Amino acid sequence: MSTRRIATDAWESLFRAQHEILAELSTDFEDRDISQGEYDVLLTVTRAPEMTARLRDVTARMLISQPSVSRLVDRMVQRGLLTKCTDPEDGRGSVLTATEAGAHAFRVLATDHARSIAHRMSVLSPDELRTLHALTSKLRSTHP
Repeated sequence: MSTRRIATDAWESLFRAQHEILAELSTDFEDRDISQGEYDVLLTVTRAPEMTARLRDVTARMLISQPSVSRLVDRMVQRGLLTKCTDPEDGRGSVLTATEAGAHAFRVLATDHARSIAHRMSVLSPDELRTLHALTSKLRSTHP
């Protein structure tokens, strides 16, 4: 089998696995206090020092457009999940901080979501999980 065919087959398998797993894990967000998009924003913000991150860093990690992230963040501010202020180091940017309510909603959902992820990934051994992590990290960091 040619290298091109192996690469195509591997990509298709990776893409289908991601699609199926994301569809399964998306049920974690049904009937919850925060949406999957809000969870993704809070994931970045709550992991940052003092639960504060620049909007541009949040946007860089999201898989949606910058205007969509801005609208989502503005809705989260209105809901009391985040605060938003001008970046003191770059007046054109914004700094986001998780409120106690936002951090709490994130933690509650994160506990259940992590359990679902661990269950779904349990078909792989710890060594396979480490290999998968190394391979996907390599794919993400390589730009030919």
